[in-house]
Amino acid sequence: MNISKALVVIIFCFCSGLACQTIDTLSIVQRIDSLLIKTRDHVSHMEYDQALQDCKRAEDYAEKYLGKHSIAYGNVYFQKGRINRFKGNYIEAESCYILSKNIRGSLLGENHPDYAWSLNNLGAIYLELGRFDLAEEYYLRAKSIRESVLGSWHPDYSGSLNNLANLYVKMAQFEKAEKLYLESKEIRKQTSGAQSTAFASVLNNLANLHMVMGNYDKAEAFYQEAISILRKWSSKEQAELNVSLNNLAAIYWEMTNYERAEELYIEVKSIREKMLGKHHPDYASCLNNLALLYQDKRDFKQAKAFFLESKILREKVLGKKHLDYASSLSSLANFHLQLNELDEAENLFLECNKIREKILGIEHPDFATGLKNLALVSIKRGKYEKAEAYLIEVKRIFEAVFGKQHPEMGSCIKSLVHLYWNWNKYSKAVDYSDMLLELDKVMAIKAMHHLSESELNKFLIKNGNHQAQMLSFLQQHCEKTGRQSTVSGLAYDRLLFFKGFLLNAKLHISRLAQSDSTISEILNKLKVIGRQLSAEYAKPILARTNVDVLEAQSNELEKAISRHLKEYDLAIQQTGWQAVQEALAPGEVSIEFVKYPYYERGNLTDKIMYAAIVLKAKNKTENQPIFVPLFEESSLDSLFQSKASRKADYVNQIYTLANRGAHTNQERGRSLYELIWKPLEKELEGEKTIYFSVTGLLHRIQMGAISINENEMLADRYQLRSMNSTRQLVIPELKNRTGQTALLLGGLIFDLDSLQFSSKNLIVSHSNTSNRFANIDSTLRGGSWNSLPGTEKEVKAIHQIFLGVGMQAQLKTKNEATEAYFKTLGIQSPSPNFLHIATHGYFFPDAQKEVGNNEPIFKMSEHPMLRSGLILSGGNAGWQGKRPLGEGEDGVLTAYEISQMNLSNTELVVLSACETGLGDIQGNEGVYGLQRAFKIAGAKYIIMSLWQVPDKQTSMLMITFYKKWLEAEGSPTGEKKMSIPDAFHAAQKELRDLGFDPYQWAGFVLIE
Repeated sequence: MNISKALVVIIFCFCSGLACQTIDTLSIVQRIDSLLIKTRDHVSHMEYDQALQDCKRAEDYAEKYLGKHSIAYGNVYFQKGRINRFKGNYIEAESCYILSKNIRGSLLGENHPDYAWSLNNLGAIYLELGRFDLAEEYYLRAKSIRESVLGSWHPDYSGSLNNLANLYVKMAQFEKAEKLYLESKEIRKQTSGAQSTAFASVLNNLANLHMVMGNYDKAEAFYQEAISILRKWSSKEQAELNVSLNNLAAIYWEMTNYERAEELYIEVKSIREKMLGKHHPDYASCLNNLALLYQDKRDFKQAKAFFLESKILREKVLGKKHLDYASSLSSLANFHLQLNELDEAENLFLECNKIREKILGIEHPDFATGLKNLALVSIKRGKYEKAEAYLIEVKRIFEAVFGKQHPEMGSCIKSLVHLYWNWNKYSKAVDYSDMLLELDKVMAIKAMHHLSESELNKFLIKNGNHQAQMLSFLQQHCEKTGRQSTVSGLAYDRLLFFKGFLLNAKLHISRLAQSDSTISEILNKLKVIGRQLSAEYAKPILARTNVDVLEAQSNELEKAISRHLKEYDLAIQQTGWQAVQEALAPGEVSIEFVKYPYYERGNLTDKIMYAAIVLKAKNKTENQPIFVPLFEESSLDSLFQSKASRKADYVNQIYTLANRGAHTNQERGRSLYELIWKPLEKELEGEKTIYFSVTGLLHRIQMGAISINENEMLADRYQLRSMNSTRQLVIPELKNRTGQTALLLGGLIFDLDSLQFSSKNLIVSHSNTSNRFANIDSTLRGGSWNSLPGTEKEVKAIHQIFLGVGMQAQLKTKNEATEAYFKTLGIQSPSPNFLHIATHGYFFPDAQKEVGNNEPIFKMSEHPMLRSGLILSGGNAGWQGKRPLGEGEDGVLTAYEISQMNLSNTELVVLSACETGLGDIQGNEGVYGLQRAFKIAGAKYIIMSLWQVPDKQTSMLMITFYKKWLEAEGSPTGEKKMSIPDAFHAAQKELRDLGFDPYQWAGFVLIE
């Protein structure tokens, strides 16, 4: 990252100089010192104009009564230099400090603490001006005097260590900086205390160092500790608090937590505008940082305005030879580069690098960053040799400064991959792609040390463009040459690592909690807060309390768990494609479907593409994964925009050949088979079992129901096994489930009178949201939340099947299946092995912005796990926004609430309800909804639906499934006949053979 993004805290101080004044002038000196004390108070409140006025009065007194060659006069100019430094008038500050230094050196000698202060603050000015050689000289001289006169445990000596370390950070000499910071930190702790502002200043600077080094977990922890200390002090410490807030914002920016970063940057900007005005360098830094943030958010209008305002201000205040001005040039150049305005970008980059070369030298990482940016311009212009020369030099500098495992190295390697792909030098592109994958893995693991789940998800999505560019190259290579590339193996490995990364890590943490008491304790606290949040989320927005506090506590506990884990390789145990291939038997194939934004010659287009990477069992002729381009998302998306008046007609159009489905305006209609599976026919010839993992819109498709021809469906030709990731073939579940118990919920009563609700707190929805279900048949599992007569017969029939094979099975119907009861599962005793829920389900694809503030949060929330769920006994009242008495549950069980439960003993969850398989689709993490919720809670298999399912046919399907799974025809022993996957597919086939159309049987999918 650019070292100038974060600010360091320079430790300044003042000295009275009373020791050398005679008693005859004591009253004059006291008057001068009184004025200087007032100036210091003004400075602490950023009231710099008032400070200069009092300083001028002190100067007049000193000159009139004591003369210009007096200690008092030197003290006045020392303070005058300090005020100008804070105002950003560095040249004026330099002249003041030099005058003060000369007076003190002459009258006090060059081995006096006050003389050391003049040297120290001059060093700080030269640091600001980018004159690092002079800054180091003065800092070292001040440090030497202090050590000699005051000793190595004095606060002033600690200040010298801290300030010298700040310089070394700027010079990218990180090891030297860290050593000095740690020594300064220990002195401050012993002399000033661990709750002092001096101690907080060193913490802030340590955080800044670790942020530059890419150690974001340590950086965030130091920033938070510093801010916690500084907030306890009065507003006179606001300047240092402001710096810490700015730097914490930079950390959140790096972690792609843009909302939190923007919030902090705006707070910092407001403070600086108020205290410093709009003509201060620190205010300009705020503008530049906000511009960079808005550029990342693709708010280009706001970004450009802030970039230009910051550049103009820095030029006016600092001049065109300052590093901050160079930073503005670089930021604005990158903005033009993103918009393909190459001439403007190149000119600005060249001007920026001239400044950096003169001040920093050609071995500094900021200079190297400038070379990398010039390389990107050259790539876009097709000047590949020039770009290569730049990037090889950048790589050398970054390795020397940062080492091989740093985010800046990742950006350099990514640029090299981009270069060699465009240059058609495929072997080099593959080598650097391999290197980039390993580095991305390291970065993801490091991020897992300190990020919460939501933060880590944003981080992974931001870094997903590496994958998109790799897949775009593969597509272009296959289309141009008709040949495969070894990059397909890297692409498969990347999918194995990143697909479901968060879910996999979360499940492992839950397992570790069973054997690690510390993690278990933190996890229990997290679940308590999670349940409190669940209760608040269920309330209308205006009725919620303490949500921000609870969310912050939850966030910190998630990070505490991550920091406590020692063996991250276990938490995110991964594998490569070779291991998956070894797990495949003859006749078996694994397929990773992938969705990616399409890049052409490094430029992001508006196309979203789908492809498949096919991996066959090992044989003598084919060992590499095979990349197969499939279709553009618009082709498939048009399929889900059907204007059919009935859901049944819409679904049947998709899964039959009579009405061709997906199409765009540019091409004839193509069936699902032609879009998804026909391109794979060559690779699937002779294969029988297909393990596959879907992505994007493919989550909404029942693969087995796709028609190949008039007489054959995909499930007839292949045994299909849907997985979250095909790495499950290598890394199976490790849970040990005990018992043979079942719980069935169905035949529920949803009306208001089934539970006691408060008339005083009755908050009825003002929106007409329920009307959106008016056209849905009340016999469906969805919509109006009417009773479902078929569910009671269904669960009673299945209950008898369980009992018939000797299992313990509980049945909850009518008012018994309350949300409060459901949430007791897995608390006092292991969760049931088999859980069957026959009820209504809901899913809102987007937050309902148009509804009023009194709407329940599950309709309005930005959190996708709150916009999907199940309706339990008495749920109609909660759905309408009414609140139960006391702390009772409202009957609307959200996916978020389920994710807080412990269902680790549950092997199978059957959601005999509508649209339970739907949810938000986020990057490589898949569906955020009930599917994810039950997986996080611990379930192994989940059967769920993709659309509103007819009540009668659903009951037939479920009963048939359980019979095929649990009973053997004519066997009195109850010996199992089929596995869960085989029984499920056989049950669907039986309904199809009975003549039911896809709408009536294909709505359910099985997820492993």
